[in-house]
Parts: sequence; structure tokens; C-alpha cells
Amino acid sequence: VMLQTLIWCKNCKKEVHACRKSYDCGERNVEVPQMEDMILDCELNWHQASEGLTDYSFYRVWGNNTETLVSKGKEPTLTKSMVGPEDAGSYRCELGSVNSSPATVINFRVTVLPKRVEEENPSPNIVTLGEATSESSITLQPPKPDSMLKGRLLGLLIWGSVALIIGLTFAIFCRRKVIDFIKSSLFVLGSGADEQPQVPKEKDTDSMDQ
Repeated sequence: VMLQTLIWCKNCKKEVHACRKSYDCGERNVEVPQMEDMILDCELNWHQASEGLTDYSFYRVWGNNTETLVSKGKEPTLTKSMVGPEDAGSYRCELGSVNSSPATVINFRVTVLPKRVEEENPSPNIVTLGEATSESSITLQPPKPDSMLKGRLLGLLIWGSVALIIGLTFAIFCRRKVIDFIKSSLFVLGSGADEQPQVPKEKDTDSMDQ
């Protein structure tokens, strides 16, 4: 029985509506490898929307029509880690309700498969110093053209930068030398121009004395 709170159109009041259905939800086959976790899920999509539900009870069902309670609570799943061959068999999940009859009953048939075979990675071989040297000498490969081209470009860039710095330094040095030479030349020319007018004056003085 599924219970839901609905609003009735006749009196516009909320009332609990009982949806009559079969509580037997069939049987599920579960296969789990040995030494792994077994998970039995008893939750259905309408459980969250229903009201009046109580606890999930999981039972181990034996061949002589007896059963043993394994777990009971609000969790809808039963988890058992590292299962073995003794865990194979029949299980039953029952979801209780406030009524006398259960809301859901699901049967599980569990089959325990053989343990998974894990592929082991081969351990690395131990190489002696002589073998490593010989193998390294054999496996040496010439550098790739891309790396060689990058190295050459880097070298050209470095040498070009050095040449540019030297050229700039030499140009600045020569510029200073030229400026100093021009200044000294102008100074000499200026001093010579100042001395030339004094000669006629001395000659005029000598002529007057005569």
C-alpha cells in the first residue's frame, strides 16, 4: 500500500489516499566477484513520495524456509564487504509501513563469482653498470634538427647582442672624440683670430717712432 496526502476537489481538504498495489516487487539477480563489496539496493523511486513508511529490513533466506535478520534501519541498502562463497544465496528486503502489511518486498539472488585476476606489471630488470653504459652508448641518438636550429638561433642572438653593444659603445666613444676634436679646432681658430689684429698696431707704433 502506498500512502499519499492529496487535496480532494470536493471539499478542498487534504486527506491521506491509499494506493492499493502488490507489495511483491519481484526478484533481482546480483553478481559480485569474490573479495569485493556486495550492495543490495531496496529503494524504489516512489518511496520518497510516500507516507507512512517505517524501516528497511534485510533477511538472509535459508534453504529450509527459515530466515535471519541481517540489518534493520532507515538505510535502503545492505552492504557487505569482501564477500566469499558462503555469502551466495537468497536475501529478502522488506519496507515496513504503519499498516500491518509491508509496503515493498524485494527478493535478491546473490551469485559470488571467482576473484578477479589482476594483471601484474613485470618488475623492472636490474641493470648493472657495464650493461647500462653499453646500452646508453648504443641508444645515443644525434640531436634533433629542431633542437640544433634552436641552439644556433640562440647563439646568433647572443653574439648579435654582444656585437650591437660593442658597436654602440664604439660609436659613443668616436662621437665624443669628434666633438672634442671640433671643440679644440674651434678654440685654436678663435685664439688665432684674436692674435692677428695686434701685429699692425706694433708696426704702426714703430713707424711713428721713426
